[in-house]
Amino acid sequence: MNLRARRLASLLWPAFLMAGAVQALVFAHVDPDGLHILSGGPSEWSPMAVQSLAFLAFWAAIVAAGAMTRWMDQTDAD
Repeated sequence: MNLRARRLASLLWPAFLMAGAVQALVFAHVDPDGLHILSGGPSEWSPMAVQSLAFLAFWAAIVAAGAMTRWMDQTDAD
């Protein structure tokens, strides 16, 4: 595995695990069927769709935070 692939994997895999943990914590307290859209009406999405999109959003946010940390921590030697 080359260096670029290893760096990408070292960013994506821990973020994947943490997104799963965050999703478990959130949906232990939030019922996906009880969610309402911004206009106040009930969401027409299935609970599986809500949880899937939430997982992807959590994963993206954690990856973005990790990528920014790596970017800010870069030295001239990298």
